[in-house]
Amino acid sequence: MRVIGLVAVNVFKESVRDKVLYNLVAFAVLLIASTYLLGQLTAGQDIKIIKDLGLAAIGTFGLMIAVFIGIGLVWKEVDKRSIYGILSKPVRRHEFILGKFAGLLLTLGVNVLVMTVAFYAVLALNAWMASPEALAAMKVPPLDPAMLKAVLLIAVELTLVTALALFFSTFSSPFLSAGLTVGLWVIGHFNADFRNFGDIVDSRTAVWLTRGLYYLLPNFSWFDIKAQVVWGEPVPMMDVALAVIYGLVYVALVMTGALAIFARRDFK
Repeated sequence: MRVIGLVAVNVFKESVRDKVLYNLVAFAVLLIASTYLLGQLTAGQDIKIIKDLGLAAIGTFGLMIAVFIGIGLVWKEVDKRSIYGILSKPVRRHEFILGKFAGLLLTLGVNVLVMTVAFYAVLALNAWMASPEALAAMKVPPLDPAMLKAVLLIAVELTLVTALALFFSTFSSPFLSAGLTVGLWVIGHFNADFRNFGDIVDSRTAVWLTRGLYYLLPNFSWFDIKAQVVWGEPVPMMDVALAVIYGLVYVALVMTGALAIFARRDFK
């Protein structure tokens, strides 16, 4: 655990020094702040617009950080030949991979926290400037704690994306890793279409194939509850808990595959 912690801290320090990371976070915070101005353009819908765009910004920029940093965690060490020096030390291969994963999760966690604080600050400013009559007429309070459920599931989604990016980076180039990770993320948001494919085709082979893909590929739509919390629809904690468990189990399976591939990789 000590070695994993040291690798994780090193990844976090390298990520913090990365100017691209600062640019992404700064742009995300700026976008969240600008939602206040955009909300003023639509009378009566400003809070909903701020919530919708704010949660979307947290998810989108978190995705960019997870992909563009995650795909280079292993490849960078191999490309610079620094992997030989690392593995020659008392660092096991699984400790190296788990440390990289933990370091990126720490980086993502800090950035999601910063964006969430900025998000709530904009909502608090909007609530402070709103009239008592406007606040009383709102179905959902501006600082609705239920939005933290959406943020939690965004964090779980980003954890899974990070695991996928790290998995692909153990055996492929950054460009291919990015394409595969983003591709799975896009497909995962439309995964329910595979389940319903049998309703529009008569081929049993196609039905079984798409049904298999439905259960095999990650279902990212489970983590998307932004619309529900923005419109004040109830989201049971049981549903949130099941989504978290599903995401963590999938992360464990993906990381097991990454460890197995990296353990057998020949760097000679």
